[in-house]
Amino acid sequence: MNYRLTALTPLLVGDGRALSPVDYMVWKDQVNVLDQARIFKLLARGPRLEGYLSQLRKATKLDFASWGGFAQNFSQRRIPFEDPSSTSIWNGAPSESLFIPTFASSYRGPYLPASALKGALRTAFIFSRWNAGTIDRLAASREGDRLSRRASEAAESNAGASQTKLIAAGDSEPVSASSFRIYVTRVASLDTRGGPKPQLAWKVTGRGSVPPQRVSDATPLFAEMAQPGTFFTGEWYARDFLRNPEFSRALGWRSIPDLDSFITAANEYAAAQLQMHVRFAETTGLGGVQQTVQQLNERLSEARNTPRTCLLCLGWGTGFTAKAAFLDTNLESYRSILRGVPGVGRALRDGLPFPKTRRIVFSGGQPASLPGWVGLQFGM
Repeated sequence: MNYRLTALTPLLVGDGRALSPVDYMVWKDQVNVLDQARIFKLLARGPRLEGYLSQLRKATKLDFASWGGFAQNFSQRRIPFEDPSSTSIWNGAPSESLFIPTFASSYRGPYLPASALKGALRTAFIFSRWNAGTIDRLAASREGDRLSRRASEAAESNAGASQTKLIAAGDSEPVSASSFRIYVTRVASLDTRGGPKPQLAWKVTGRGSVPPQRVSDATPLFAEMAQPGTFFTGEWYARDFLRNPEFSRALGWRSIPDLDSFITAANEYAAAQLQMHVRFAETTGLGGVQQTVQQLNERLSEARNTPRTCLLCLGWGTGFTAKAAFLDTNLESYRSILRGVPGVGRALRDGLPFPKTRRIVFSGGQPASLPGWVGLQFGM
């Protein structure tokens, strides 16, 4: 049996690798990934190797005047920018923004790792089982600021056996390299320094934020992402032997979810995430994002009326809303838990929704969408 996953917004599911500024050169509005092995072999025949190695050791990016010919003749692959204006943004970006996270790839080509798909379904499944009472009990069970190491286990397993093991998926088949573009992303935030009503601000690394009129001063980050409309196909199957009554009794499972249960949970989770994004888009006045969220809500309605179809949010840049299995961040017991989480507690502010930031993908030079939204359909 197969699954088909379609990117609805720009999607990046990486494997931890990134292109450093000396791994590529920007030429003709595209990122030209250099074949360093061929370059070393060529330069080893003459006196220029030492100068090239010196650039690799010291420079934040390669000097195009000296080595630009490599971009033309020694490129492993060429990844176009989503918009030609991205070239000028890249030229003025700080060096830390020039490391480009890349899509997961093997010797066969780019593919979607099944772990990303399975992880998103697992989070949605837990979301469907947690409620305010669960969070209240979890907050009450803390020892000081310490939480249980396996806080979500009770919602999905017993005797250490997760019910998400009932379904399994394989990595997708490779897709064409032409499906990918280099997108510019920036982080939008809510700021109350101008008054009691939250206003849009754009984050600047190490220097706080800037108002909407100065969005070009906000720190850009470049990423290789699959374009909307790109689809990935792979195999999935159900472990029906786990439905044996003897197994379920041994594992302590009082009920056994089927595939439709996971799909329903995924759509409920997607609806809750989109509700939070609607409020954020309305507060910030980001028209492009509002339009994208509206389109995603329409796709969600279609998915709910289509057998074995759901929406998921996964991959890079999706943030807290796609990683947390409980989303009512106004609940005080939940906030008390979050205050003890390193890196999260400092972001909590009274009178402000949490999370107050979103990574925004730009298209045509304008803030346009949220990353990582996909449609998933399981075949028979």
